[in-house]
Amino acid sequence: MNFQHTDDRRMLADTLDRFIRDKYPFATRDRIAKSPQGFSREIWQELAELGVIGALFSEADGGFGGEGFDIAVVFESLGRGLVVEPLLCAVLAGRAIAAAESGAQKQWIEKIIAGESIAAFAHDEADAHYTLAHVQTRAKQEGSDWVLSGAKAVVQHGESADVFVVSARNSGTVEDEAGISLFLVPADAQGLAVRGYPTIDGGRAAELTLQDVKLPANALLGAPGAGFATIENAVGAGIVALCAEALGAMDEAKKATLEYLQTRKQFGMFIGSFQALQHRMANMLLEIEQARSAVINAAAALSAERVVRERALSAAKFSIGRIGTLVAEESIQMHGGIGMTWELPLAHYAKRLIMIDHQLGDEDHHLQRYIELGRSLRQ
Repeated sequence: MNFQHTDDRRMLADTLDRFIRDKYPFATRDRIAKSPQGFSREIWQELAELGVIGALFSEADGGFGGEGFDIAVVFESLGRGLVVEPLLCAVLAGRAIAAAESGAQKQWIEKIIAGESIAAFAHDEADAHYTLAHVQTRAKQEGSDWVLSGAKAVVQHGESADVFVVSARNSGTVEDEAGISLFLVPADAQGLAVRGYPTIDGGRAAELTLQDVKLPANALLGAPGAGFATIENAVGAGIVALCAEALGAMDEAKKATLEYLQTRKQFGMFIGSFQALQHRMANMLLEIEQARSAVINAAAALSAERVVRERALSAAKFSIGRIGTLVAEESIQMHGGIGMTWELPLAHYAKRLIMIDHQLGDEDHHLQRYIELGRSLRQ
């Protein structure tokens, strides 16, 4: 298999890297991340004009990419710049909308690609513990309408979303894969309450409460009760995105640490000449290359059959969680006390790497899932 990026992907990566370097320096990013909105509408629009959002969608859905490597190229660059704009929302919610057969529903994708609208993926619940089939939010039919009641947790950019992709159960018990449906819920729907808050690594998220939210029949995405496969597919693409973002952040943390070792003097010598620190740095470089291999494997497997795909995704997410934590800890420790200061970008990269481990399933969850999927292959 050829793992070399196409010319188009290399051009996209170069363009995005240049944009981030020129328009998104750390001081600008820090100001945006701490703003009341948690991201910049202006930057979001410029990313759309550069074709960055369109690269996350297939040609059939109005984009010009949508494959695993397209997502990985974009998010690796985003990770290098710690970009807080809602690109992950576009992957998760957009992928779910793309699975629908309704042309009217897919019009939302056009608006997302154009940078005109933001769609948020509202699936996680407080007691789910990363289990995708855990859905307590209920959906019941009243005539041709649907009525949703329940709550969703940690919805990224929920306050700014124009529409939500919400999972709700219309049949079965809490953790059944069957019986889960997906709905398009407008942000101004009656009975929907959104409570926003800042996240620890920059940007904002929200808790959603749905109290008898009445939706028309055309709000249903796909067939009733058949939403689990769509959720799994969307989350799979999100995992590729997060792993690639972490890889970009690791590269920047590595670069900053190497520069510090080559310039900081102690006892009249550059500390990079100390053998103990050389060993630690060499080990970190090897681990980052292992993370890179895991991202490549996950991106290549995104279009594979289900068990192969899900094992590759869980293997990558486990590796990224472990290696991301190692890079965060080693980078800060080799910087010494200055590594803990908020004025230094490194501390923010470290924080983001730690938080990526907890999005869409942490290290422990994906190790267990990888083992369980392996058992299913042997049966």
